[in-house]
Amino acid sequence: MRSGITMIKRKIAYLFSLLVMLTAVSGLAAAQQPVDPRQINRLTQEIRALGPKVDPNEAQRAARIAYEYTAQLAQEYQITDPPIVHNTKVNFGLKPRGLCWHWAHDIEARLMKENFQTLDLHRAVATPSSPFRLEHSTAIVSLRGDTIFQGIVLDPWRKGGELTWVRTGSDRRYTWRPRDEVLLEKRQQKQSLGHPRAHVRVD
Repeated sequence: MRSGITMIKRKIAYLFSLLVMLTAVSGLAAAQQPVDPRQINRLTQEIRALGPKVDPNEAQRAARIAYEYTAQLAQEYQITDPPIVHNTKVNFGLKPRGLCWHWAHDIEARLMKENFQTLDLHRAVATPSSPFRLEHSTAIVSLRGDTIFQGIVLDPWRKGGELTWVRTGSDRRYTWRPRDEVLLEKRQQKQSLGHPRAHVRVD
């Protein structure tokens, strides 16, 4: 039993050392590159296509901020690796932020500062479809009054600091659900297991 525990500790120490080496090799994040205006324009048009009531200026502003703030956060999070590797470094305390829910929270918070009158911001969660997949979080922009299902996913985590956007219903990689719905479901599951006051966190 003791030898088994020692073996596990050695493996953890090895993995930690490997992560430290990877961090040293990766170095600092690359210098922030200017955002391609064509990318902003494409997202602007997609946001405008959410409905005729979308203010064109708000669509352009939301698209620009989504791209520019993604680039800024990539620097602040010190993104130098693929998402799963970066997640591991964050969990080991080697990088400050950059989990999917960090991206979702920070992007949503930044866009909400704009006080859009024709757009709404949402949070969504994709629950794992198998034991080999992780729970994933994202921000979504929609026409004011619409739900996440009529909106556009804004996901900088998926490609490691490069903004991915796609209509919610057209996302082939993730099946999105409202964050509050997932939170309620988890709370009910906890309560059914005999934890009536269980605190549930969905990032």
